[in-house]
Amino acid sequence: MGETKKSGGNIRRTYKDQHRFEHWYRDNQVYFITVRTRLGYPAFADEDAKHIFWNRFNHYTKQYGFTPFVTSLLDNHYHTLGYLKHGNQLPRMMQGIQGSTAKLVNDTLPQRHVPFWHENKNKSYFDGCIRDEKQCRLSYRYVCIQSERHGVCDDWAGYAHTRINVELECAVERALERNAFLTGVPYKRYQQRNPKGT
Repeated sequence: MGETKKSGGNIRRTYKDQHRFEHWYRDNQVYFITVRTRLGYPAFADEDAKHIFWNRFNHYTKQYGFTPFVTSLLDNHYHTLGYLKHGNQLPRMMQGIQGSTAKLVNDTLPQRHVPFWHENKNKSYFDGCIRDEKQCRLSYRYVCIQSERHGVCDDWAGYAHTRINVELECAVERALERNAFLTGVPYKRYQQRNPKGT
């Protein structure tokens, strides 16, 4: 089992009875990532803004070794599920995607939206390592149907901004072959419930 590193240097796991937000950096993992603009602002409503996102997303995922399985972009958020070889590349990749996208999309808006993403720099995105095949399949489907869930279209397969790079069965097969699902981490965020649900 590879080493798991977490963002932030504070040893306290809780603050005001709330679990501290952390990013997890772990090699050879399937990651689910979700990002929302600040206050849900529809910064990507325009097709030009969506084109900017895809250009930057494709550039930085390739640069930092993230293989997207499926990604869906809507007017104010996006989700992606994919494989990351080196966990320490996650913050660099996200900084590249978020920083360049915010700058370039803001250049197209009638009024700059600053901050562009979440108000708290450390919580500008959510990442989670996928535990097993079942969670991978559920997450894959969840990303696929975003456009339907948000009323953009009746059939996600016809939505241009849901993009499949690796078909589901192939994605699952690759992850299993590489042992890329997270197991054995004694941390509540990733612990699976036992059959009794406790």
